[in-house]
Amino acid sequence: MTFGLRKRLSKERGFSLMPRAMAISSSSCKLPLVAVCQVTSTPDKQQNFKTCAELVREAARLGACLAFLPEAFDFIARDPAETLRLSEPLGGRLLEEYTRLARECGLWLSLGGFHERGQDWEQTQKIYNCHVLLNSKGAVVATYRKTHLCDVEIPGQGPMCESNSTMPGPSLESPVSTPAGKVGLAVCYDMRFPELSLALAQAGAEILTYPSAFGSVTGPAHWEVLLRARAIETQCYVVAAAQCGRHHEKRASYGHSMVVDPWGTVVARCSEGPGLCLARIDLSYLRQLRQHLPVFQHRRPDLYGNLGHPLS
Repeated sequence: MTFGLRKRLSKERGFSLMPRAMAISSSSCKLPLVAVCQVTSTPDKQQNFKTCAELVREAARLGACLAFLPEAFDFIARDPAETLRLSEPLGGRLLEEYTRLARECGLWLSLGGFHERGQDWEQTQKIYNCHVLLNSKGAVVATYRKTHLCDVEIPGQGPMCESNSTMPGPSLESPVSTPAGKVGLAVCYDMRFPELSLALAQAGAEILTYPSAFGSVTGPAHWEVLLRARAIETQCYVVAAAQCGRHHEKRASYGHSMVVDPWGTVVARCSEGPGLCLARIDLSYLRQLRQHLPVFQHRRPDLYGNLGHPLS
């Protein structure tokens, strides 16, 4: 378990701004606490659920109001055929188990990338990479289907062609009010597209979440840089639950789950291996930062258009 306790005093145009995570004071203890879970999924769905459930129960015991699970929390298969075979609809047995878990623990769950057989399964024989948000009563309050599919060839990391088994989602999901703040949903590769994060921020997001399964080459080079950039440019908290370690003989993930505050400071980070980290969400600090550095008021769409069109 890792706690983000570091403080760094920075100055921007005469304003003194203090990034905060879990400041040790009576007032900070009243701030909402979120948990970020890091796991090593395999093709064994029941073992994966057992691991995730243990982390969620630990998060609840520590007082978290919302726990974030990574992309592919349900399983990571060896090939597209196995992915399709193991997939389920949202009304299937696995989501029922997570519904009961949310009710049992009394906290919200961000299920960061469920292999969903959608309503068009019979026609397409492809699935969606679906980010599901459950409230503390176990109800599905939002679903976002990953819009940017990862079809890339990175030297040293092996090819990835998500579109072999997955359909791109048709739309973004408006930010959802949770006990920690308004959460904007995304998945992994989406973080490379700032237009999405800007659209969510303009729609009212205070927390952006990027559940992920980054590779061993792109992870060290881009993971933290991209997450901090998304936090700085949107002035949002960024929560990134990640897969870690070796899933099977064909795939491994980078890990390094973290929480970044709106100033771009990493305020919580998981250590190596499965586990969780915790961070306090201070929305008064977020609002203060946006007041002192009002970048959204200074945009010039007359020169370069709206990079992220507000959601309707």
